[in-house]
Amino acid sequence: MILKASQRGGGQDLAVHLMRMDDNEHVKLHELRGFASDNLKGAFKEAEAISQGTKCQQYLFSLSLSPPEDARVSVEDFENTIGRIEDRLGLKDQPRAIVFHEKEGRRHAHCVWSRIDADTMTAKQMSFYKTKLMSVSRDLYLEHGWKMPRGLENAAERNPTNFTLAEWQQAKRQGMDPRWLKTALQDCWKRSDNQASFEGALQDRGFFLAKGDKRGFVILDHQGEVYSLPKMLDLKTKEVRARLCEGDKLKSVDQTKAVIGERMTPSIRRHVDESRQEFQRRSTLLAQKKAEMTDEHRKARADAEGGQAVQWEAETRERAARLPTGLRGLWHRITGQYQEVRRTNEMEAKDTALRHSQERQQLIDAQRDERAALQTDFKQLRSAQAKQLLELREDVGRYLKFTRVKDQSQGLSRDVSLGLRLER
Repeated sequence: MILKASQRGGGQDLAVHLMRMDDNEHVKLHELRGFASDNLKGAFKEAEAISQGTKCQQYLFSLSLSPPEDARVSVEDFENTIGRIEDRLGLKDQPRAIVFHEKEGRRHAHCVWSRIDADTMTAKQMSFYKTKLMSVSRDLYLEHGWKMPRGLENAAERNPTNFTLAEWQQAKRQGMDPRWLKTALQDCWKRSDNQASFEGALQDRGFFLAKGDKRGFVILDHQGEVYSLPKMLDLKTKEVRARLCEGDKLKSVDQTKAVIGERMTPSIRRHVDESRQEFQRRSTLLAQKKAEMTDEHRKARADAEGGQAVQWEAETRERAARLPTGLRGLWHRITGQYQEVRRTNEMEAKDTALRHSQERQQLIDAQRDERAALQTDFKQLRSAQAKQLLELREDVGRYLKFTRVKDQSQGLSRDVSLGLRLER
């Protein structure tokens, strides 16, 4: 289970993010402990108000718990993991909120604690929390028999195509998978040993090397989008400079954009747009199926919870009727029958709660299986699109190596065409 955490303030923004229904298919506020409020915004306002009596600005500790994609983790397992983390980080009995999210057939949880100890009016120290969480994460992978990510086994072997939120958003704006972007650039780096060979490898993929203002070396794609080269390569700036030197002769970003603008003719732009439009059309059809499935699943869960609530109320009334009142009730207490009936009622209540929990989990697992099948279609579409875009970018790269060629004999300029076509 991947565990990511941070100390933070801004409780209201966090509450809005955690309860967003547009970004998640299912959102459930599972628990509020130690708060007077019954909603997330109110709970975090309480934590912020208490923090005003201290100097602590980051009064919340936010944790995300993400099991492997194919794992089936029950609510109880999530709760037990959160309890274990509380003990390791010194957050036991601190006010907390637990929220479950489901998206693309995967389920993960968020737990947010207040760091402020109301008795001492001090903030809980979170020293070395990343190291402690990594230790817990390794234990969870071993205990459940999950395949451990290599980066968790050895930090030096972490996946070089991992990306930050900003990198993901930048790549998605360009309609590409950020993992493909990093893989493509890292492949160009591996195939080269100096600046000239690196530039040639980049242009084969439709990328340009330029000199940034503050970021040193940057990469531009054929649309003029700028990326930090060290970040894309997952290297330090000094490691990049060791191979490319200072790059004083490189064009600036604005100069490179001008070159790209000159070479990107209307015909080649049209080919790129056609590919994106076809992908968008097929993606829209799958998105419609996803929306319909999500509505059906939400309704099924609401109906199930409503049915369980009615059943719980009816059984509670039935159990309450077993406890006599008045003189008969007094006699039952004297003879011990009252305590016996009460114990029976408590056992039945626990059994009902367990049964309802199992029914909810079975429904969630069945719906996740159904959603995962649809997600396979999404993955196949994205894979096909990535392959097509890769081929298209290679064609774009070859095309951009050529500028208008002047025919000396006729005094005319002509376009060098490479037959750029999209496979239908």
